[in-house]
Amino acid sequence: MNRDELLELLEAVSKGELKPDDAAGKLSMSWDGFNGDMGRGLRLGFDEVIFGRGKTKEQIEQIAGEYLSNELNFFCTGLDDQKYAYLSGIYPQFEYNPLAGTMRYMKKEPVKLNGTAAVITAGTSDMKVALEAAETLEILGIEHEIYSDIGVAGLHRFVNRAEQIRAKDVIIVVAGMEGALPSVVGGSFPQPVIAVPSSVGYGVSKGGFTALLGMLSSCAPGVTVVNIDNGYGAAVAAFRILNGR
Repeated sequence: MNRDELLELLEAVSKGELKPDDAAGKLSMSWDGFNGDMGRGLRLGFDEVIFGRGKTKEQIEQIAGEYLSNELNFFCTGLDDQKYAYLSGIYPQFEYNPLAGTMRYMKKEPVKLNGTAAVITAGTSDMKVALEAAETLEILGIEHEIYSDIGVAGLHRFVNRAEQIRAKDVIIVVAGMEGALPSVVGGSFPQPVIAVPSSVGYGVSKGGFTALLGMLSSCAPGVTVVNIDNGYGAAVAAFRILNGR
């Protein structure tokens, strides 16, 4: 339950349309056998998201079933092809994005947030992380646009998109290799910049650690950096920025 739903519930009680005991039941966090964080929407403004990478397909199936039975929105990240093949057969009504590694079931549409986001990738190989960020922005109610393959290896492509990016309220930048693009973006635009190192690159890129250290060492002040391949975390950071304005 988010803040708007809570206000709607309280208003129904004040009008006599709902008994206090019934309202208390709706507010209860003690669903039998359900271990989800039901208070997160009230505390933070966004619901719990399931990280699928460290879970078996059977565990995800069970968790998704619990969300369905409680009529809750469900969103899962970090899925691979094997889990897709299994889960899509169990829950064909869910929306799947194999390129992003996500699945979702939106019982209630998200409240649209004021503000827009740009999701930028340095290269095409960074798209999986960017799509995870975009899917998360979607379920958080944030209008967004992806600008792909505009990294420092062809800086003219970045310049050609500069005015479109400048029109957004927050910018997520996904880059692998040496992770240089967030510094360029941070030195070009005044908006909040959230950098995501991706695990893309040869040898000494070390699965994204070189990009991570480069972003943390950026000479562009105020760039926020999240964990390697954490498109979800970048999108939630964007939500916190826009929601707190």
